[in-house]
Formats: sequence, C-alpha cells, structure tokens
Amino acid sequence: MAENSCIFCRIAAGDAPSNIIYKDELAVAFTDVDPKAPSHVLIAPREHMDSLNDAARGDEPLLGHLLRLASKIANQIGIAETGFRTVVNTGEDGGQSVQHLHLHLLGGRKMTWPPG
Repeated sequence: MAENSCIFCRIAAGDAPSNIIYKDELAVAFTDVDPKAPSHVLIAPREHMDSLNDAARGDEPLLGHLLRLASKIANQIGIAETGFRTVVNTGEDGGQSVQHLHLHLLGGRKMTWPPG
C-alpha cells in the first residue's frame, strides 16, 4: 500500500486529522473514531507495516516499544490501575480493518472473555 493512501501513515505525518494523545520518533497514539470501550486508543508505528504478519526479526525492538507505550499511555489516561486490554488484529478474519499494524488499548470498563 502506498504510504500516502494509508490513513495511519497520514495521521503519523500530521496530514490527516486525529486526536493524537502521544507521539515519539517511532510511534503515534490517537483515540479511535469508533471506540469499543470508554477509553480506546490506537498505537501505530510511524513506519508503514501492513500487519503483524509483515514483522521481521529486526522489528522486535519496535514491537516491544509499542507494547511499552500501551502501559505508559494506560497510566497517562488513568486506566492502568483498574486494568486494560491490548489487542492486535491481523488479517480479515482477525478483524483488521486498516492495513497498517496497530495496537488497540482498551479500558474504562470490565472486559469480557472471550472477546469475540
């Protein structure tokens, strides 16, 4: 997918509107426009990667960074103490709707299991 046609790439570049709550040199975090919980944040790497299936061994530091950001942001938005869920949807059957790797951070309510 061309970087300029990917909405998450455009958000990371500041070329598309979003409610950004965190950004650094590797990733950007913003609120989901279709939240599934009272707190629903998407954490995406700045570099385009279609899905977790495209991650290589060299991407392990980036993947770890995304998970560490989930905890940091959960603390920042006040959901860490009661708990939160992190989800990475991969592929159509996995529920991935945007072809750019991203992590969902959900909280602010009791999560049920199984999720879906």
